[in-house]
Amino acid sequence: MYICGGVIPELTGRRVRLRAMAAGDAEALFGIWCHPRVAPWLDAPPLSSATEAEALIALLLQMAREEESLRWSILGPEGKVIGSCGYNYWQLEGAYRGEIGFELSPAAMGQGYMREAMELMLDFGFGSMGLNRIEALCHPDNIRAEKLITRLGFRQEGLLRQYRHTASGYQDVRMYSLLQGEKVRG
Repeated sequence: MYICGGVIPELTGRRVRLRAMAAGDAEALFGIWCHPRVAPWLDAPPLSSATEAEALIALLLQMAREEESLRWSILGPEGKVIGSCGYNYWQLEGAYRGEIGFELSPAAMGQGYMREAMELMLDFGFGSMGLNRIEALCHPDNIRAEKLITRLGFRQEGLLRQYRHTASGYQDVRMYSLLQGEKVRG
């Protein structure tokens, strides 16, 4: 369908480019995924090295080949990795929905890069993947993420109590969704 022969499509915007993750992204992504302003919001165990990040990238690429997940590295204007985003999972028949995840280097925050990356990703999900509903789960204290997704038109649907278990215990998350045709531009 949209991942032809295991090839993850490249998406290009005005200032950012989304491309398949590569082993060479491990050092940059490790720095982002472990950064104290990013790590608390991830629904993943902490990584201890760039080697572990490289193994995670390999796993994500394998999951993409099996159409279980789809993750891109986000490249900024200079072509350097500044984050990642993608579909954690999706279901077509019977639901036509998917769940997204995203993170950005603190050095790149507040410059509109993630909004541009998200617009590319949402267009791909609604257009090429044929999704009708895109979901985002957000920790109630992650104000930056909530502002971004609501600016893109996502609506809060409710609080999922103790939805995730992390090293710090159970966490609540807020469920947001965006339906085909609701996305805001600009």
